[in-house]
Amino acid sequence: LAMSTIVACGGFGAVCGSSLATTATMSKVAYPEMRELGYDKALASGSIAAGGTLGILIPPSVVMVVYAILTQQSIGKMFAAGILPGLLAIALYLLAVRWTIWRRPDAGPRGARLPWPRRLQALREVWGVLLLFAIVMGGIYGGVFTATEAAGIGACGAFVFAWARKRLSWAILSEVLVESARTTGMLFMVLIGALMFANFINFTSLPSDLQDMVRQFSIHPIMVIVAICVIYVLLGCVLESMSMVLLTVPVFYPLVQGLGFDLIWFGIIVVVVTEISFITPPVGLNVMVLKSLLPDVPMRTLFGGVMPFVVADVVRLALLIAFPVITLTLPRFLG
Repeated sequence: LAMSTIVACGGFGAVCGSSLATTATMSKVAYPEMRELGYDKALASGSIAAGGTLGILIPPSVVMVVYAILTQQSIGKMFAAGILPGLLAIALYLLAVRWTIWRRPDAGPRGARLPWPRRLQALREVWGVLLLFAIVMGGIYGGVFTATEAAGIGACGAFVFAWARKRLSWAILSEVLVESARTTGMLFMVLIGALMFANFINFTSLPSDLQDMVRQFSIHPIMVIVAICVIYVLLGCVLESMSMVLLTVPVFYPLVQGLGFDLIWFGIIVVVVTEISFITPPVGLNVMVLKSLLPDVPMRTLFGGVMPFVVADVVRLALLIAFPVITLTLPRFLG
């Protein structure tokens, strides 16, 4: 069930695009079921906290969109670049669960296997969401429409799906439109401020000064990337993902570009390091969200539960840095 929870987090993250929302939702859905089956609190909470981080990596992702706008990169290529690292994350998280249960078999008792008719019935309940996801992402990667057009098509498809299932009333439609307008206005204000901040950074020549410092001290480019990763982990103790991207990307991306690195690759590195910061002590925003929703679970248990997944994340980050082809294979197919 812990493995299923991680896979479900990846699927929900593809629809939601937020790590905190994914963690909060799955804590209400999966945690009670795991505890009922006798799962250890550490494994149950750790799998949810780690799986929740997939919300900003599995495309579509709001953080990727903002990064692409700030660095003037293709949103479609950013989404494509996140697929293989996202699948790699799920695979390593599953290995972390397997390793935990191998060490402590009582931490995750085996549950009853559902018959195939029950599984197919569960899939029929979500066919609309899967179809909508396939249309939107397939259209982007297939070059049928742009990411902006895909957003409109996705919204239209969601409206038709809700109307067809007779779940849409005038009151709900009005609430959706008002909330969408508020969110859109907020995001535009954030983006306007971020672009103003980026221009200010350029006027101060801070990126070029950083490049001069790197050349002066003959720092290896990979060590610069490692230092940036450490900075992101530290910032993740006090900042949310969007705040980190808006404040740091305008400073770092000219330096990274000047060192000869691909900005699509660097964007995925930023997202992955941000994920790690969500589950590492002393703060770990995903862990804090879980603590607020699961007050009976001690903080020490929560952080202990995520440690195997932190190790998996470090391994994944090392693989992505050492082998950029993992990130860049799919974007290159898009041209």
